[in-house]
Amino acid sequence: MIRREFIKKTILGAGAVMAPKLLLARSIQNLPNIMLMGDSISLGYTNYVKEKLNGKVNFFRPLNSKGGYVNCAGTTNGIKHIDNWLTLAAKWDVIHFNFGLHDLKHVDPVTGKNSKKQEDPQQADLKSYKKNLTEIVKKLKATNAKLIFATTTSYPDKLGGPLRRADQPEKYNKVALKIMKKYKVEINDLNALTLPRLAELQPPNNVHFTKEGSEVLGKQVVEKILSAL
Repeated sequence: MIRREFIKKTILGAGAVMAPKLLLARSIQNLPNIMLMGDSISLGYTNYVKEKLNGKVNFFRPLNSKGGYVNCAGTTNGIKHIDNWLTLAAKWDVIHFNFGLHDLKHVDPVTGKNSKKQEDPQQADLKSYKKNLTEIVKKLKATNAKLIFATTTSYPDKLGGPLRRADQPEKYNKVALKIMKKYKVEINDLNALTLPRLAELQPPNNVHFTKEGSEVLGKQVVEKILSAL
């Protein structure tokens, strides 16, 4: 219930965002264009980051057909939509992104829907994650933007929602960090930031963060983006 309410409130809060064409028209020409791309963890800090960067940048996040912020989900979804997301602006200065939390969850192999079963596969196993994330990074590098990758945050052993084993973020981050090192992508280690404080910053049995937790994440995201500029 907490998880559903969190996502519902986040999406509703983002519903007033302008449609892509209007966003482009309203961009201020002499300000840098920055993109925030990621899953529901990043949705939690998106509005905080946007507010803190107001007047300093042209802020973008992938949008749905109704103008609401998109949950970019895992690398499988990222591969499908990355080219379209990058058309939101003609030029990018900074792209802050993350993938991993959806990749490591278990899904029904027939329906593709979330699963609680250990025997069901992960959405993208480590081999697929490496392949997909590498392709995404190559596309992002081609924009000549300053890239910042946020590590996948951890969570408790027992969760509501789909099965996500607690040992998986470390394994997926290890793969991701090797890719980022190869392509010289800066790291925003949100996992290291929050890991010692999970009991304080997350609701019980949840991968998401409280409002205060999202602000802790958002503060470091803002610092990294401003530093990159």
